[in-house]
Amino acid sequence: MSICCVNRKKIKHSNFNVKVKEFMKYSHKHLFLGLLTAFYSYMLISPQISRAQYVGRVSSIVMDINGHVLSEQDADLKRYPASLTKMMTLYMAFRALNANAISFNQRIPITIHAASMEPSKLGVRPGSYITIREAVLGLITKSANDAASALGEFIGGGDEQRFAQMMTQQAKVLGMNRTQFYNASGLPNPGQVTTARDLAILARHLISDFPQYYSLFKTPYFNFRGRVIPNHDPLLKGYAGADGLKTGYTAAAGHNLVGSAIHDNVRLIGVVMGAASNGSRNQYMMSALDDGFAKSGVAQVPRPVYLARSSTIRSHSRIIKHPRVILVRASRVSKSKKSIEVAQVTSRRSLSKKSNVSFKRNIRKASFKHHILSKYSRKK
Repeated sequence: MSICCVNRKKIKHSNFNVKVKEFMKYSHKHLFLGLLTAFYSYMLISPQISRAQYVGRVSSIVMDINGHVLSEQDADLKRYPASLTKMMTLYMAFRALNANAISFNQRIPITIHAASMEPSKLGVRPGSYITIREAVLGLITKSANDAASALGEFIGGGDEQRFAQMMTQQAKVLGMNRTQFYNASGLPNPGQVTTARDLAILARHLISDFPQYYSLFKTPYFNFRGRVIPNHDPLLKGYAGADGLKTGYTAAAGHNLVGSAIHDNVRLIGVVMGAASNGSRNQYMMSALDDGFAKSGVAQVPRPVYLARSSTIRSHSRIIKHPRVILVRASRVSKSKKSIEVAQVTSRRSLSKKSNVSFKRNIRKASFKHHILSKYSRKK
């Protein structure tokens, strides 16, 4: 009797194990099929997914203010805009200003969401307020993500996602058919993409639709609550005739730049996306604009002399931590894409700040050695 009971229990236990194994196989099979279906649905059905290109593969375009394209390279590839997104945020703000829906002196709140944005930012605290003018200048000069989010939330009726939908709709109206926005700042989002051509279209409309506000893009700096915030657009000091627009960078997007310059009443707009570094991006842009002006029949214009600082210099095995000032001059007549180093001198300001004994001793030694060598050479 007991033997039969044991056998029945073993049989029941065995049947249970078989059913569990069959269920697991069934579940794994359907889980795999479900994930595979979801993957292909995402890849094939969703039109707004990221098709951003690898960093180092540059997309570019140069066009005039009328939309005539002078040069282009992979201009329709979908790329991450990074902070170039703020150009559309500013377009929406200018449109609201033009319609008297908002005013420059109007104060907008900084929410917890806006204050939590990653740098670059103005660093305003949640619960505080900034004016529309401060937000606009914060976007233009510092590319402040907290200001962009606050501005988007305010214009979007308290919802940045709603504002991003408004941005996308406006982009379609302007003819930016390959652009999708998901936030106001350009912080990474896999679905937020655009193209070099679309950004050139946006730049054209910023210039032509709002000439009364476009001049803000060449603001060299602005004072914000005791701080001086400089404009970091490299073209403003590095390319004659340049008067805006915007830089952008993330690790996935690479180094992006949209710029505009005018010579002999000819205005050109350039876009460079996906460059490997700031330097290569800037040189690519300047060369592209040079070629565009040449094709437009504009006489060659030398680029301005500007100052570039390096943080350290090497002296034998030691590093002396004071900046150098390098005077750089480049010209459109030069075939080389690299800047020409004209002179290199030590900053007087940095020398005056260097007060440690060892540094002064090294200078005295070098001066004494130079004096002895000069005296010896004169005797010979």
